[in-house]
Amino acid sequence: MKRILITGASSYTGNALREWLSTWPEKYHVQTISLRGDSWRTESFRGFDSVIHTAGIAHDSTKSSDKEEYYRVNSELTFDTARKAMNDGVRQFVFMSSSIVYGKSAPIGHAKIITRDTPVNPESYYGDSKVRAENMLASIEGENFRVCVLRCPMIYGRGCRGNYNALSKFARRLPVFPAVRNSRSMLYVKNFAEFVRLMVDDNSRGIFWPQNGEYSCTSEMVRMIAESHGRKILLLPGCEIPLKFLAGLSGMVNKAFGSLAYDMSLSDYAGDYRLYDLRGSIAETES
Repeated sequence: MKRILITGASSYTGNALREWLSTWPEKYHVQTISLRGDSWRTESFRGFDSVIHTAGIAHDSTKSSDKEEYYRVNSELTFDTARKAMNDGVRQFVFMSSSIVYGKSAPIGHAKIITRDTPVNPESYYGDSKVRAENMLASIEGENFRVCVLRCPMIYGRGCRGNYNALSKFARRLPVFPAVRNSRSMLYVKNFAEFVRLMVDDNSRGIFWPQNGEYSCTSEMVRMIAESHGRKILLLPGCEIPLKFLAGLSGMVNKAFGSLAYDMSLSDYAGDYRLYDLRGSIAETES
């Protein structure tokens, strides 16, 4: 039986993973731990095979007042947790990084396809704090302490927060939506959970780029969400020019309609973790 410790008691991905692993009670013993305050530092990690580190500040920001908190939580706390896991004899540490380490989405009308050779290029404190954490973990990684870095794209699913929820609201309320062709890597939360399960079974190490088996187009995804609620939404062509103008006023436009995708070959894994396609994952999320 694999003993797994998940950090981040209130983490969306952490709780989704715990629920997924509960399907196999004979194979996995799962515990969660909160890293708020300092009481966790006196707890023992001894006896666990893997620590899945999902604790962290998840929302991107470039406000100067947030800078120290990003580095304290996403970098220093990550390293402290990993070092404790290593000292307590844990063999594997899984770190939730992000595709944001490669910078922002490409502007509307442009492609941004990330390959294995694409260098990291963080453009925010959030992204840079993740890169710094990756580098700190690399300094203590070894054969007896195997580090997995997951540079996940946007993770979505039932109960998620963030951009997916905004698109779902648009799909359920608006009669029309801009028709814009873009490509985005996304990861359904159950596909994510299965990927982590396989990595734990394999005691994997290295950098990984899990994603769904198909790219998402924002406009088409909104149409799929509307259809899952029995609605039809009209996708209006000819919106790229006004949206490009609006993108100069708000970064949210490119975040929604720009492109940011991993080359599909980056995301191959020995086991099949892509249990849900895009349409099936949306139907389950919206049910």
